[in-house]
Amino acid sequence: MGLYIIAALILLPLIEIAVFIWVGGLIGVLPTILLTVITAMAGTIMLRQQGLSLLMRMQSELDAGRAPGNEVMQGAMIVLASILLLIPGFVTDAIGLLLFIPPVRSALANFIVSRSNVVIVQGGAAHGRRDEHVVDLDQGDWSEKDEPSHDATSGSGQPKISPWRDGPDDAKP
Repeated sequence: MGLYIIAALILLPLIEIAVFIWVGGLIGVLPTILLTVITAMAGTIMLRQQGLSLLMRMQSELDAGRAPGNEVMQGAMIVLASILLLIPGFVTDAIGLLLFIPPVRSALANFIVSRSNVVIVQGGAAHGRRDEHVVDLDQGDWSEKDEPSHDATSGSGQPKISPWRDGPDDAKP
């Protein structure tokens, strides 16, 4: 897998340069540069449009109590598509534009998910499992007692810290 990544990092810029030279020879330098800028702007517009609709679909899935797994995958591909459109080059622009087409995105998502091993882990608090011996307090929920009494000190003579305030007299000024 690492070899494929290294090959892509080496070959992709070379392919992009070759396509730039070829397109520049066909249509000229200025139109080539303008076409690159236009595709970057199109990627930004498409990201805004499809990104907002995707966020609304994710919110409706969460409101219905379902995990938005497919929507997360679609969102990742939209972000990847917009990044590819922002990278100067016609090959990356073509791949980015293809990823903005929903059927292509869905087919690629199904391909990736079918070859992935996904494990969903939820925290213990989500299932109502709490440790009975832990008291969860905020900073304002506890104070140190000023007056040591027979049960307010530990064996070392240090005052105990109390999570409960007996009244306004117990708080430090």
